[in-house]
Amino acid sequence: MTADILALALQYGRYGYRRITVMLHRAGWVVNVKRVERIWRREGLKVPQKQPKRGRLWLNDGSCIRLRPEYPNHVWSYDFVEDRTHNGRKFRMLNVIDEFTRECMAIRVSRRLKAVDVIDVLSDLFILRGIPGHIRSDNGPEFIAKALREWIATVGARTAYIMPGSPWENGYCESFNSKLRDELLDGEIFYSLKEAQIVIEGWRQHYNTARPHSSLGYKPPAPEAVLWPAAQPGPASPATPAVAPRPVMH
Repeated sequence: MTADILALALQYGRYGYRRITVMLHRAGWVVNVKRVERIWRREGLKVPQKQPKRGRLWLNDGSCIRLRPEYPNHVWSYDFVEDRTHNGRKFRMLNVIDEFTRECMAIRVSRRLKAVDVIDVLSDLFILRGIPGHIRSDNGPEFIAKALREWIATVGARTAYIMPGSPWENGYCESFNSKLRDELLDGEIFYSLKEAQIVIEGWRQHYNTARPHSSLGYKPPAPEAVLWPAAQPGPASPATPAVAPRPVMH
């Protein structure tokens, strides 16, 4: 068990002993969190520092920040994150999350991202998942562009902009951005944009399907489901009659 704890701590360097306990349960270990904590401290492992406390997301001043997600596809939020490749060139990430389920639905990675790229990402998500009730964002130029606002209104969604200079009002997306930077970006060196796209997409899949979320009872927001039929179907009959073996070329 100690070896598994050390292996998980090495693989997920920013997870605390509570999340490691959940990962051990998935691996088949029957152990409580207190025993894992004792081993954790005995081995000299450190719990990651807690995120700084933020103000309440929903205020009493009548602003749109009071909009609370009540069901999937009710409120989405999106934001940009920046990083650099090994040669010093900057690239941007557009993160889109569902505030109710905490699922990260897309991370678009590119050197430049404009309003037309935001429309492209949202249109793909609208086709796959339906149109949300509201989309929350800050007041960045890409998000308040006239073309984007008109397109969102045309498809039937509503925009919910936070107050200028108040990033804590977009708390769900800011929390996700900090996890992305803490658990991935701060520990990776990307030698090309393609490498960044592949590694970041792999982390997004892990975030959705495997990473324990404390706000969801240490369960992932979109775990993978496996369907196991009651009876395995037999081999299908050939659609065409048997043919003669292929002749041998001399």
